[in-house]
Amino acid sequence: MMEFPTATMVHKRIPKEAFYRHLPLTKALKEKFVSEVDKIVVENSLTKENINLAADAGIKEILLLSISLKKQELDGKVIEAIARQNAHHLVFLLIYEDSRQLALYHGKLYRTEWMDAAELSLSPRGFSLDEIWASFVEQIALYDERAGNTGALSVEERLALQERIVQLEKLIAKTETAAWKEQQPKKKFELHTRLRRYTQELEKLKDG
Repeated sequence: MMEFPTATMVHKRIPKEAFYRHLPLTKALKEKFVSEVDKIVVENSLTKENINLAADAGIKEILLLSISLKKQELDGKVIEAIARQNAHHLVFLLIYEDSRQLALYHGKLYRTEWMDAAELSLSPRGFSLDEIWASFVEQIALYDERAGNTGALSVEERLALQERIVQLEKLIAKTETAAWKEQQPKKKFELHTRLRRYTQELEKLKDG
């Protein structure tokens, strides 16, 4: 469920030409943007004033943009370009028929999996816009967190941990394939040794 205060509602449609005209995209990506995006709507604007926050913050406004799509995909480079060219902090709600996906840019692009509209969940949590943005990062970037016992860690530490887990999973898959194909005993042993090291680190990170 999307839980935003009524005072934050905007629901203002923005011509998509206003976005792609100034985005640093290749011609091919601009054509994809035009062909894949149906409409863009500013759904909510979160400011210190309209949600009655007492604490000041470095972030002055967070916008929720809904992007209705003509097919269930939008190149991540397009979302990233929109986020990096905009002075506001942006949360994206991608819509295709009854499916939804949340995304935001925080050093890199993070996206949830596609899900049914009824399964979607996002709400502002915190006493400043900085804290609310951190809560959005947590809800979107860490919605499927793979590590355990992370309660004492900051959001940034949890993101770094998640990145290492994903990296190790890719290394394990790559090394398993290489070990299976390798014919030389010495190299095969080295690959299995490396695989065991990766696996042990992964288990340790996941267990916390």
